[in-house]
Amino acid sequence: MTSRVGVILLLVVWGLAALVGLYLAPEPVEMISEKWGLSAHANAESESFTHWDEEDPPLIPRRCAKCHSTLGFQDFLGEDGTRAGVVDESATTGTVVYCTVCHNPSSHAMTTVRFRSGAEIGELDSEAICMQCHQGLRSTRNVDRATTGLDADTVSEELSFINVHYGIAAATWLGTEVQGGYEYQGRPYVGRFEHVPDVQACTECHDAHNLSVPAEACSPCHVSVANAADLRDIRSSEGDFDGDGDEEEGLYGEIATMQEKVYSALQAYGAQVAETPIVYAKRFPYFFVDTNGNGEGDADELAFDNQYAAWTPRLLRAAYNYHFSLQDQGNYTHNGLYVLQLLYDSLDDLGQRVSVETGDLLRPASQ
Repeated sequence: MTSRVGVILLLVVWGLAALVGLYLAPEPVEMISEKWGLSAHANAESESFTHWDEEDPPLIPRRCAKCHSTLGFQDFLGEDGTRAGVVDESATTGTVVYCTVCHNPSSHAMTTVRFRSGAEIGELDSEAICMQCHQGLRSTRNVDRATTGLDADTVSEELSFINVHYGIAAATWLGTEVQGGYEYQGRPYVGRFEHVPDVQACTECHDAHNLSVPAEACSPCHVSVANAADLRDIRSSEGDFDGDGDEEEGLYGEIATMQEKVYSALQAYGAQVAETPIVYAKRFPYFFVDTNGNGEGDADELAFDNQYAAWTPRLLRAAYNYHFSLQDQGNYTHNGLYVLQLLYDSLDDLGQRVSVETGDLLRPASQ
């Protein structure tokens, strides 16, 4: 037994050393530039950086400039000579996330990030820079403000879909500390996902320049991991959360099945309670009227003018969480239990009005 423990400890130490080496070993500027050029941060054709090109004049609004241009982020930091902590001016289009976004005195000194829920997270290191833009724009507070005082199951013209707005890894990771998902009253939720020491911050898992996750750094502890696809099979928690009888599948699979159940319940609720069938598509504004009631998003239905408007508070809360669960592609790694709790509670709440099967499901514990 002692020998086996020694081998395991040796593998863990080797894995952490390899991971540290991947990020601390100096790289030639040419290699860094090549890696950055292949990343989403450098994609000049992306909607993230071209959305405002056709505006007259082509300016990125203040509320968007911080995360969608280098000029806007420098304005937020005060690196352009303006006051720090706010974006003072709209930014011209034409920039991506250049080196100066992260490599400047203000970014290097940043240790605290304020989230949309009002929570401030401090004692941060390099991840503070990433978290400024990868936190989403909405939280439990926004959903509560929109729905408080309204009857849970009455369609209201005052309601519209609330979009958490993309790239929300930090909100997932920190869980109830920042309440990025919609947290139902009276339910406990997990906080930040604590990984092993020295593998916590964003750039301790992701390559800082091409954003990839080197699977070989995970394999010493997660011996089944040989490539990036294998990361979906990782799990350390016990229990069959999605009720499909498979307690060995990774949290990715658990979340995927729960998403299917919630979506089915959303559609049942839309048709039976809101009396307007609903479909979801991975395009803005995401929820549309299923005009022919076939349960599918047909091409003629996925138009902006056909966006869903028959919102009740109960439907909106669950739809927010369903969308939240789809906006972080690495949520199973960042904080899978938090996402499963949100989905379970959404399904349970919808089940107050439509038939859902929750008997075999397991809500993750919060401790």
